[in-house]
Amino acid sequence: MNKRLIKVMAVSSALSVILLYFRIQWSGSLMFVFLTWNLFLAWIPFLLAFALSEMNNNGTSRIKKLAVFSGWLLFFPNSPYILTDLFHLRLRSEIPIWFDLVLILSFAWNGLLLGYSSLMEIQKVLRTRLSVGIVNLFIAGLLVLCSFGIYLGRYPRYNSWDIITNPIRLFSDIFNMILDPMNNTRMVGVTFFFSVFLMVSYWTLNTMINHKNYENK
Repeated sequence: MNKRLIKVMAVSSALSVILLYFRIQWSGSLMFVFLTWNLFLAWIPFLLAFALSEMNNNGTSRIKKLAVFSGWLLFFPNSPYILTDLFHLRLRSEIPIWFDLVLILSFAWNGLLLGYSSLMEIQKVLRTRLSVGIVNLFIAGLLVLCSFGIYLGRYPRYNSWDIITNPIRLFSDIFNMILDPMNNTRMVGVTFFFSVFLMVSYWTLNTMINHKNYENK
């Protein structure tokens, strides 16, 4: 487990919480407290990915690894989902809008980094068993599904728990959306453009990290 990365993300996340604390003290409002919950959900796939990496190295049974991977897959969309919290940015009398912008960006940045770090770890695990081409296709398809999950969370207001607590309604709505995309243009637009953004940004970050590692060799 990369303990240094976990410590860095913990410090970065703590900074976001400190900013939120200042906002609460400044305004007397708990308006953005939900950001801490969203950040907590982003930490789940991050920790699960590193747990799976540890399991992959110590010969844990396939059933346990599959269970952890399924949990990671279920919670992964929560990481980039925090980007949509920028929808809550408004001009408010009690707080300058620039402070709220910094606050929400801080949480969104941490959420995205937690998600991409976990995805990179999953990518390493998959490459021990699958070819590079298949893994890349899997990552691309996953980011498309993740973007669709972002739509489900932001607009129909589903969450990761609904796959267990409300599966019939969830899958019924998904089925109807897929069958009738022309009457669900928002779903198509959100899924498409978030997919493009997530793929390009993940590819960019991956390239930067690989380039840095190559230079250090």
